[in-house]
Amino acid sequence: MHSPSGLELAGLACLLAAVPAVAYLGQSGRRHTGAARRAHLLLAAGGAIATAAALAGLASALLTGHHHDPAHIRSLATAVAVGMGVGTLVLLAGTVVLPGATRGPAAAVRHVLDGLVIAAAIWFVGWVLISRPTRILGDLTPYPCLAVLVPAVFVVLALGLTAVMALHAHRPRRHTVRVAAGVSVVAIAATALSGGICRERDWLVLFSVLLLTAGLFHVAFAVRAADRPVELSGDVLERGGAYAVVVMIAMLAALGYHLIRGGTMDVLGYFGAAVVGLALVARQYLALDDVRRYTVQLRQREAHFCELAHTDPLTGLANRRGLQRALRESPENAALIGIDMDGFKIVNDMRGHDIGDAVLVEVGSRLRRNLLEGDVAARLGGDEFAVLMHGDPEEAVLAAHRLLAVLGEPYEVDGGPIFLSASVGVADTGELLHDADLALRYAKQRGKNRVERYQAGYDELLRRRGTLQGELRHAIDRDQLRLVFQPVVALPSMRPVGAEALLRWTHPDLGPVRPDEFIPVAEESGLINRIGAWVLEQACKQLSEWLAKGHDVWVSVNLSPKELHNADYAGQVADVLAEYGVPPQRLVLEVTEHAVATDMEELVRRLAELRGTGVRIALDDFGAGYSSLTQLRTLPVDILKIDHALVAEPESRTGTAAPLVDVVVRLGHRLGLEVLAEGIGSPAQREVVEEAGCRLGQGSLFGWGVPAEHFETRLRTLRPAGPRPQPTARNAPPSDAPARSQVVRLGPGMRQVRALLPSDPDFADQNVGSVDSGREMGQG
Repeated sequence: MHSPSGLELAGLACLLAAVPAVAYLGQSGRRHTGAARRAHLLLAAGGAIATAAALAGLASALLTGHHHDPAHIRSLATAVAVGMGVGTLVLLAGTVVLPGATRGPAAAVRHVLDGLVIAAAIWFVGWVLISRPTRILGDLTPYPCLAVLVPAVFVVLALGLTAVMALHAHRPRRHTVRVAAGVSVVAIAATALSGGICRERDWLVLFSVLLLTAGLFHVAFAVRAADRPVELSGDVLERGGAYAVVVMIAMLAALGYHLIRGGTMDVLGYFGAAVVGLALVARQYLALDDVRRYTVQLRQREAHFCELAHTDPLTGLANRRGLQRALRESPENAALIGIDMDGFKIVNDMRGHDIGDAVLVEVGSRLRRNLLEGDVAARLGGDEFAVLMHGDPEEAVLAAHRLLAVLGEPYEVDGGPIFLSASVGVADTGELLHDADLALRYAKQRGKNRVERYQAGYDELLRRRGTLQGELRHAIDRDQLRLVFQPVVALPSMRPVGAEALLRWTHPDLGPVRPDEFIPVAEESGLINRIGAWVLEQACKQLSEWLAKGHDVWVSVNLSPKELHNADYAGQVADVLAEYGVPPQRLVLEVTEHAVATDMEELVRRLAELRGTGVRIALDDFGAGYSSLTQLRTLPVDILKIDHALVAEPESRTGTAAPLVDVVVRLGHRLGLEVLAEGIGSPAQREVVEEAGCRLGQGSLFGWGVPAEHFETRLRTLRPAGPRPQPTARNAPPSDAPARSQVVRLGPGMRQVRALLPSDPDFADQNVGSVDSGREMGQG
């Protein structure tokens, strides 16, 4: 033992000051989880190893006291250098895996290579400065202490890594750079301590121990700040590569200076140059790998976004762009089927867009299930779809009819089934998308729920349709619209008891325009509400005049589904009735059976509001649409109008009345409804209807629609001599009564419910109805 020297005092200072910093790093690691915990524990372990190596070296020197044995000194310096070098290496590993330092393992490898390039350049420049003939350190040049090389390698590596962190760490970068700088200070302290032991410089040993303590405390405080959130920005391709140019310039300048001074290359110089070259090659390989990988990713993303750009997000079918791409790639024998869902807007209005989207998804699913290999189904927008198929025109038409049937099946959604039809257009030559659209529009114009194959004349027809839409906007103001009235007669007397108001349009240039041509135009253009209000007002005005003259009749008016969905329509009807003083039971509003295909609950509510005003409701075209027996029991209607297709049905094999007419009449009477047969065009059909027990009829056999004055003349000629009792207003049903509250009578000795004739005294209290097909609001 000997008295403590500066070496022992320095060791004591390291023991007292460096150990708390290491303990703080270990405690910080235990508080964290995941990547932060791993990084903090590595930093704590590296600091502990470096501190332990320094303390072991100092303790060994203190205990042995062999300060003047060169072999022992070199062995001790080597041990300290190796131990502190290992500690520095662990500290560098903890710095690299610190959150915010790198993006991941691959990025950590790139950072290490970048740092190695810079470190090798620093090593090469340092070699030039301390080797002969330069030797800027003079006698302090540590040539006898080869152990200094180990920590020196980690010094330059730490400096290179610090530079890389300053360039590429995530923001805020200063915290990560501070940790790397602290590790660099520890590496410098390790080099100085091993050099001081080797050269027996007590002041250098003391300085290195203090530097080690300062470096560890700096790392500890920097780690605490590095726990703050970082901003992940940039990617591999945005990393700058200018440092490589600076490195090469520095190395070339140092080598040139060294050669000019007469120096030569030794193993240390070759080592630095070789490391720079190998690191640059490895870094370039990784950069090329990055470029290849990112190129693949960009191609995949491009393909993905291209697919998204050509795909409908709701149904998963192709969109318009996708269909156009398929059309460009299609062979010559391709055909395009255009599809539009009839009445879908009503579904959105009454059931909401969520239900509407569910229906569209089901439409897409049905189309997909009915595709053949090579076919492409697309949603073009809204409720418009298309199918591109391969085949001849006949196959395309057959496929169109198959899709029409598939899409016409009920759609089961929340709140009850929805019934929709479709209009289909087929094109197999020319501009497929344009021609299929024309055929589709023509199918809708022809009455919907049908298939039309494109013909050259459709262009002219659709140009006429555009003209009609423009002229129809001014038809009311220009007094071009008028009403005609088709009689409703009592059977078998054929005496007129009512009339259906039918709309007619005569244009000064276009001449008479058929209702089945201009009513769809009004529906699609949004003019139907204004035209319907005009029809209701004119019909009530005429009915008021007939009643004032003593004619005992009622008038029916066809109701468009769009009018029915108007929230204030019942109030409008009540206002018109009050304005012209028309008893409500004298007005019948006809709703087509196709309106039942939307939302039963909403339809029942709307019809109940109308019946609350006192008017009667007729279900038109019964037997041609979607009504079920359950719906018929639920609907608040007063009159069933048998569709003309059932009236015209051929006789059965037994020669009796058409069976469906007989069934509908009996069904209506059982439910307490009045039944009216429309479309009677021959005496044979009248006999069939009378044989079935129907007491009201309408059709060409009893007269077409005529002006009001002509119908009034017929009423005057058939008017009975004595006065007839005036009809009384129907009592409003109680709030808890069912939707239908008709009063019917049993025939003498009969158990079957029958309808009252218009000549009966109680006829005004019953639910009676009107007339011809209301499928397009007044088409007669």
